[in-house]
Amino acid sequence: MYTFLLRNNKTVFVNLDDPIQVEKTGSLNVFTFGIDKANADVMITAVNANPFVEVTFLNTVVHSNLIGLYNANNINAAIAIGKYFGVANEDIKQALESYVPENNRSQLIRRKTNEIILDAYNANPSSIAVAITNFIQLKREGRIMVLGDMFELGKDSINEHKNVVESLLDQEDIMCFFVGKDFYSNKKQSENFHFYNTFDDFVNDFKQHHFQNKIILIKGSRGMALERTLELI
Repeated sequence: MYTFLLRNNKTVFVNLDDPIQVEKTGSLNVFTFGIDKANADVMITAVNANPFVEVTFLNTVVHSNLIGLYNANNINAAIAIGKYFGVANEDIKQALESYVPENNRSQLIRRKTNEIILDAYNANPSSIAVAITNFIQLKREGRIMVLGDMFELGKDSINEHKNVVESLLDQEDIMCFFVGKDFYSNKKQSENFHFYNTFDDFVNDFKQHHFQNKIILIKGSRGMALERTLELI
């Protein structure tokens, strides 16, 4: 891709916070963006998420409907593209704030007294790691995770699921429900851990809790169809 862009004298939008992008595009025409990068064409001056992502650029604050710091770079890239094509700051702000995610992608849903972060469209080791990291940093009490198996990982699957489980061992204030055979294969004894080989096994237990005033992350591969959890809350 980089060779094609160079050969055809094209312009590349580059995130200066990504050292690989910076390295690969050193000889290309670039339009850059980055957080607190004074040399960027578009400098992002603040990024927050609790849980919605808020981004500040050129004294303009974007209050998005996207959840998780992992979505900030998507917003930053959109801002940079808008500025490159001469879109006014307020128009960029309005466009980004009007986008509301759907189809089980980073949706915030309210069920009775509970808030649910539904991100059940897909899952892989990197996306589940950033979803967990973001959820951990939320300044909230009553946090619950429902994590479903990650599919199509081949021979690395068991070990990747093990890594996820072990990454949560020190998060004793988060109740974790692990659903699926590969998570179940990495079952560990912990007061806040619950493992289920199948979704049906999970249903029988989860619906007995009658959660109130909780914030719940639901994350798993499409094949797990974890959006069914909403019916239990």
